[in-house]
Amino acid sequence: MSGCGAPDSPRSGARLPARRDARARGARRGRVAGARAGASREAEEGGARVIDGFLVIDKPAGVTSHDVVQEVRRWAKQRRVGHLGTLDPLATGVLPIALGEATKLSQLLTHGEKSYRGKLRLGIETTTYDREGEITRETSGPWPDAEALERALEAFRGEIEQVPPPYSAVKTGGEAAYRRARRGEEVVLEPRRVTIRRLELVAYEPPFVTIEVDCSSGTYLRSMAHDLGRALGVGAHLWELCRTRSGPFTSAQAVPLAELEALGHERVIPMIAATGLPTFEVDARTSRRVANGVQLGRSEVKGAPTEGVMQLVHAGGLVALVEAQRGIPELRTIRVFLEGSEG
Repeated sequence: MSGCGAPDSPRSGARLPARRDARARGARRGRVAGARAGASREAEEGGARVIDGFLVIDKPAGVTSHDVVQEVRRWAKQRRVGHLGTLDPLATGVLPIALGEATKLSQLLTHGEKSYRGKLRLGIETTTYDREGEITRETSGPWPDAEALERALEAFRGEIEQVPPPYSAVKTGGEAAYRRARRGEEVVLEPRRVTIRRLELVAYEPPFVTIEVDCSSGTYLRSMAHDLGRALGVGAHLWELCRTRSGPFTSAQAVPLAELEALGHERVIPMIAATGLPTFEVDARTSRRVANGVQLGRSEVKGAPTEGVMQLVHAGGLVALVEAQRGIPELRTIRVFLEGSEG
């Protein structure tokens, strides 16, 4: 479980030998049908076991998201591994990792709502809008009272315009903003519309403010801290940040990176469970047709709606993602998954 506010965990150099799963043996690339159980399949090249699914890591501070991906690659002994949404090195908490065929779902799941618990430090502004940057402004108060703080927070609820930090991956002139900022160039970014569905004041012990936030993908808590400090007239930066939810993945599912070495495959989350999409069972013949590139008619999927994205499954395995469009009899194929890919 993700420990927001807990001491920083040491970076793990853990490795875990892969175990072969006989239930997935004999799968063929390019065909769809699904293994009934387990989250692994046998790949053609050398019979190596491949894990398909999601692993939620509780990222410690001081480690990059790429570092976590590298650790999971070593644990799983496979290359097809990626994260679903970067966490800054300073941040801790929920970092979903996609393995094998689950990487095909990354685009679908990356843009889900996020939840954070953050601690802000009033009185200091920095170049990066967090405590890792150089101080650009400092004051010792006086600090606003709790009522003034609540009034200022109200302006950050709902749909708002937010300018990303200059030290961010947002592209400007075809280049990441942080690269230009590191060279000492002036970085001017356009505001973007983001949605803050929930913003609660958890604690206020001047100069520290603790908040909890549910927000749309693309929201920067560093910018929120900086802008709140400006609104209060004392400046502020992000002191600590813990992500407690990313789309369908929560802190309750998170495994500390330091415990990866001893982790078994039972913590891998099946793809079918992660998508949250309507699910429709198809027979073996229909599964093979999808694998061969045939576009299905809506009437071939019993109970299919007239519009919307859905997932097709067979024998417990994820076959494909398809979309029904009103007035069009055929289903548009979005993604097809390999045989043996556990749902």
